[in-house]
Amino acid sequence: MPDDPQRYPFVTELPTRWNDNDQYGHVNNTVHYQVMDTVINDWLQAHGFDPGGDVVDLVPETGCRYLAEIAYPDPFVVGLGIERLGRTSVTWAVEMRRGSDHEVVAVGRFVHVFVDRETRRPVALPTHLLPALEALQAS
Repeated sequence: MPDDPQRYPFVTELPTRWNDNDQYGHVNNTVHYQVMDTVINDWLQAHGFDPGGDVVDLVPETGCRYLAEIAYPDPFVVGLGIERLGRTSVTWAVEMRRGSDHEVVAVGRFVHVFVDRETRRPVALPTHLLPALEALQAS
């Protein structure tokens, strides 16, 4: 899970919420997974993926390495790239930074497998997404 900022061609910001903080005074670890899921699915939908269509994306694997704390009201600055682009799957690379000082707080990976909604069998990546996905691949 590299943390090279050049690896993340798409960057967006996501606010933290008051209830994201836990009893230790920082954003709870589970929120990092919600951030990854939200940024990736927002990106997919912005590029024409219809989550209500015949093809859905399922998540068989995730991972996150925590490097520093973040707390409300500091926003997440999230970098998104692609670690691996397969025939039926995408392995996303995600970097999360604190908005206040841009320190990397976590790096993650998130795997999507595209499947037929009814059969749940893998299908080829939607062709209309390929150019945008390829643009996110690391060089």
